[in-house]
Amino acid sequence: MKYIMKYIAVLILILYLPTNAQEIISIDKSEVITKIKNRNLSLKISAEEFNKAKAEFKQTNAIFLPNITASHTGISTTNPLMAFGSKLNQGILTQADFNPALLNNPTQTQNFATIIKVEQPLVNLDGVYQRKAAKSKMEAMSLQTQRTEDYLAFEVENAYMQLQLAYKAVDVLEKALEAANANQKLAENSFKQGYLQRADVLNVEVRVTEVQNQLQQAKSNVQNASNYLSFLMNDETYVQYKPSDDLNFTVVSMADVSISENRSDIKAMQLSTEAYQDMNKAEKMTFLPRLNAFGSYELYDNKIFQADASGYLVGAQLSWDIFNGSKRFGKVQKSKAEFEKSKFEYSQYLSKSKLELNKAKRMLMDAENKLHLSKLALTQSEESLRIRTNRFKEGLEKTTDLLASETQFAQKQLEYYQTIFEYNYAQAYLQFLTKE
Repeated sequence: MKYIMKYIAVLILILYLPTNAQEIISIDKSEVITKIKNRNLSLKISAEEFNKAKAEFKQTNAIFLPNITASHTGISTTNPLMAFGSKLNQGILTQADFNPALLNNPTQTQNFATIIKVEQPLVNLDGVYQRKAAKSKMEAMSLQTQRTEDYLAFEVENAYMQLQLAYKAVDVLEKALEAANANQKLAENSFKQGYLQRADVLNVEVRVTEVQNQLQQAKSNVQNASNYLSFLMNDETYVQYKPSDDLNFTVVSMADVSISENRSDIKAMQLSTEAYQDMNKAEKMTFLPRLNAFGSYELYDNKIFQADASGYLVGAQLSWDIFNGSKRFGKVQKSKAEFEKSKFEYSQYLSKSKLELNKAKRMLMDAENKLHLSKLALTQSEESLRIRTNRFKEGLEKTTDLLASETQFAQKQLEYYQTIFEYNYAQAYLQFLTKE
């Protein structure tokens, strides 16, 4: 019975122990892009910024649409003027109400008024330019949202290629570890037969340990790249992803590409400059008079929610703030400075974009040259390792030379795949810079 209870306890412990195995999910680039469009928080934030600008533009409809209010007010008064006016509005004045004694000392009078007011803007030039500025801002935010989506597509390219590169590093190091383990067994057999010294065996063991450490780091890089993809997709499960295709490259010519002023972010800055210009014009228009129409329909009674008497009022008002201290002059100067600043920022941004394009072209050219050289170096190191391995098996090669060739071959493989990544990254970056 004692052994049975121990067995049950061990079984329960095993069942409830957390497992270290992690789910590996195959994923392709198009799937990542689709999920990002639906889930990415940066896109959602950008979309809300556009909605905010759209709502601000809708507020400018006030320069065309009327302002309508309704109110119901009740008062009780012995104020002579208010009491007489209330009776007059209610239409209940009699000859007796003109008695001076009653006019000077009226009895308590109640009045309930329902008033519907309408205010209609007619000519407000400052509001017209404010509306134009709000529209330019809304369109700029729409283009910024599009550019955010373009950037995330580029970031997906980068993250996906990093994941491919990480898996390539794992493959290279796993094969290097297999070779190192095989060489270790061979070295141990040679040591037992008296062909090698103990120091040679220790060198091989050190090499095995180094490859094991590098392999563990490469596996961590796989997890890091997977986590970044999960972050982009707003997926908090943080599973380990595996790309459905390998890291490859296609040579393309992008020497003739150029920056277009119709690129969404550049166009957005141009619209932003136009918005500042319209705001400057709007501030200048505040020096001009405004013309507004107004009207009201009024219902009066001495009982709540009753309407035995009614009347209306319509009119128009031409108002002109002739002098408001120096406040308006300061606003005009401020909006003028913001407009000039935005023009300089636009020119600077366009110049910087062209600088980035030239830099990216050189980066692509350097990566292409490096690609040919790293491929040649990889072929040479592979042949060197093959020759030294065969000579080592025959006892004609030093252990240190074999280990050096083995290390060099692994390094050249990693360098070659790193160069492919750099070349593909340069291509993707150029496409991002030149995308309209």
